Amino acid sequence: MNYLPKFYTICLTLFCQFLLHACSNKPFASTSIHQLQTNEAQTKKTSIVAKLKENAQLPIEERIALYHQLKNKNFELYDFANETELTLYGYSFLWENNLKDAISIFGLIIAEFPNSANAYDSMGEAYLQAKDSTKALQFYAKSLQMNPDNFYAEDVIQKIKFPNNKPLTAKEKFSKVYDKNGYLADLDQLGQKLMTVHPHALKFISKDQFLKNIENKKSLITDKTTYAEFAWHCNEIIASIGCSHTTSSTMQNDYNEFSILPIENSFPLQVRLINKQLFVVNPMNNTDKVKVKDEILSINGIETPKLLSTIFDHTVSQANIQTTKIQRFNTFFAAQIPYALGLPKKFEIVVKEKNGSIRLHKATKMATELYNPSINSCNNDLCLEIVESNTAILTIASFNYYEWNNYAVFKSFLDSSMKVINNREIKNLIIDVRYNGGGSQHPSIYLLQYLMDKPFVYYSKAESEGKKDISYGVELFNPVKNRFKGKVYFLMDGNGQSTTGHFMSLVKVHNLGIIIGEELGSNQFCTAGLTMFRLRNTKFVVSSANNTHISTATKLPDNVGILPDYFVSQSIDDYLNKVDAVKNFTLKLIRK
Repeated sequence: MNYLPKFYTICLTLFCQFLLHACSNKPFASTSIHQLQTNEAQTKKTSIVAKLKENAQLPIEERIALYHQLKNKNFELYDFANETELTLYGYSFLWENNLKDAISIFGLIIAEFPNSANAYDSMGEAYLQAKDSTKALQFYAKSLQMNPDNFYAEDVIQKIKFPNNKPLTAKEKFSKVYDKNGYLADLDQLGQKLMTVHPHALKFISKDQFLKNIENKKSLITDKTTYAEFAWHCNEIIASIGCSHTTSSTMQNDYNEFSILPIENSFPLQVRLINKQLFVVNPMNNTDKVKVKDEILSINGIETPKLLSTIFDHTVSQANIQTTKIQRFNTFFAAQIPYALGLPKKFEIVVKEKNGSIRLHKATKMATELYNPSINSCNNDLCLEIVESNTAILTIASFNYYEWNNYAVFKSFLDSSMKVINNREIKNLIIDVRYNGGGSQHPSIYLLQYLMDKPFVYYSKAESEGKKDISYGVELFNPVKNRFKGKVYFLMDGNGQSTTGHFMSLVKVHNLGIIIGEELGSNQFCTAGLTMFRLRNTKFVVSSANNTHISTATKLPDNVGILPDYFVSQSIDDYLNKVDAVKNFTLKLIRK
């Protein structure tokens, strides 16, 4: 049995307690407890899991006894309400194949949280790993009864009951034709679930228009519609609500409609959209047909602007921000182009300054580019570079540093970097948050404490259904004593999501420095968290935002990303020659 889907479920469930963009594949570490100073004493309950870990020398039975003892005698001192932290504690044993201790902790969770479907699911997984299919089936069935949307439990139950049934391969799923009525029912379910789960599903689209979109997609369904075509229809409905945290499945497996695209059906050129022009940047196996820097005017008879408009309608972005759609196209073009063209078996292009159409060879590998090579000077998410005697570049390519996992890494990096910056008497600091997809509020707040000259509040609203404790970020934070006092420049792009929007919104309203680049892919408004559900008939998986986090920069508009003071973008020559136009512009601005 493959445990990867459940791993992602646990990872993403935990992130729902915080503000997130994506699940990290980095291993979990011990919980680190850190509390930033405020202008008044703050009370914070100690992690009960941290206390149990301090007593790791004790047998698991004695640790559980300690849990109950502390709950009876010191209830106010410890956090006994954090089911997810306990769940991760149990999984730490499961991943080490320590099944006895894992089962004991999951039993504790079931006793403490008897209404939790996830607790029974976890116990089911432990017994499954222990090869006790009878008990595994018992706990998975209980979990599914409590939560009918737990499709992972549903799949495991089917696997246990019918071990000889083979799941569809990616290729089979791509071309499979489901019952027309099943498609129609799934489209209705998709719309209903989005409006039920998502707290702001109709913020950027009216209810009438949203429902019209669904009816329009239903009218396109025929008896020959394949799963791949249906998935593309679903993507447009999902994208129409304008939420970067709501997508088709975030798990990179056969549920994702892009992952099921056969290589031979993908677009066989590496292209890049720059300033509304589509250029060939790598001919791949079509060097006899086109060359680098050829501008594509049409594909299969569809002019490039019209084709891009269709693709953008199916591309998720916060508030429908165009820079994000462009950035995502420049990553996923090899799949988006075929889907937008109706999944053709051949591709013919027209390029500028050449007569006639050019029929391309089929792709032999999937063309993609996750990162722009011209701005990849930092090989890690966090880097400090002294570029001139009085200028430093601080790269913060992720806020994916969580208090329960690796926040201490971020804090240590920032403290040591600022110490170097202050010791060298750096006057100009460039903070590069390009490609930063977001993460936890903890590193974002801590970075702001080094930049702010007055106390500040991070969140104006932090709401999650069923959440009773106060979110970190709604209190008042003080600047650190050794904060940076020179000039600050911020580099950003359409890849900036989630927490990066909160961070840059506060940079903007507090005038913390000069902002350079393109419109950020997010802003002060963020619907985050995660609820995964699966459509009944096609098994299409959707990840929907389920909570609301808004920074205190509430005067900024919600329907645009954070805007730069200087709009700077690459030319095609900059890209091909690996010239970081945004960084170079900033350095020239500093020298002036």
